[in-house]
Amino acid sequence: MNRPTRLVTAALTASAALLLTACGSGGGDGGGGGSSDKIEGADGGQKPKASASARPDGAKRPEVKLPGSFKADFVGWHNSDPKKQAILDDGRERLKAEYAAVIAADPQAKPVSFYTSQQALKSSRTYIKGYVDNNHTLVGAARVFNPQVSLSDAGGVLFYCVDESKGYTEDRETKKRTGTPDDVNPVLQYRTTLKKTPEGVWSTVSLETERGGCDK
Repeated sequence: MNRPTRLVTAALTASAALLLTACGSGGGDGGGGGSSDKIEGADGGQKPKASASARPDGAKRPEVKLPGSFKADFVGWHNSDPKKQAILDDGRERLKAEYAAVIAADPQAKPVSFYTSQQALKSSRTYIKGYVDNNHTLVGAARVFNPQVSLSDAGGVLFYCVDESKGYTEDRETKKRTGTPDDVNPVLQYRTTLKKTPEGVWSTVSLETERGGCDK
């Protein structure tokens, strides 16, 4: 995908720095990804949809569904620790919400602000607006794999990898598609930190990406 420039944080926490070396190494509970040509993890339909759903913590989360034109396959997003699984779940929905907002051409989409706040929310809205300003959308597929998650008194840290080699930017008017150039690594590393809200939602508060930060 030919993506707009994303804002980045100046630095991550010390725990995030420790996770940096882990992404791409695999292993651990829920950390290994493995390649897969089969793209799953999104429901069909013509438009992104969101409906409220509740989890044991009581928060009503917008359940984001992507259209059939774009699919996100989340590989290995499972952890035996319920607290870490909660971070994985909300981190996954944040990324889906961002994709859905790009497709809907809506930088102010409510699911984005539900799962994202502070610097990360500014970054996401700028990212989405880049597509909107260029009259672009997303089509194809993305493989999201090798999540690495940790907990501390300060909150949570989540790193993961996104393979965009099967994803495309499409001009809404001409339908012309642009993929990642052959000389550019299609895999990005997402580095995020999260804080738990009073309602029990793990909100992503800082976000940065690095192209080539993960093995494909």
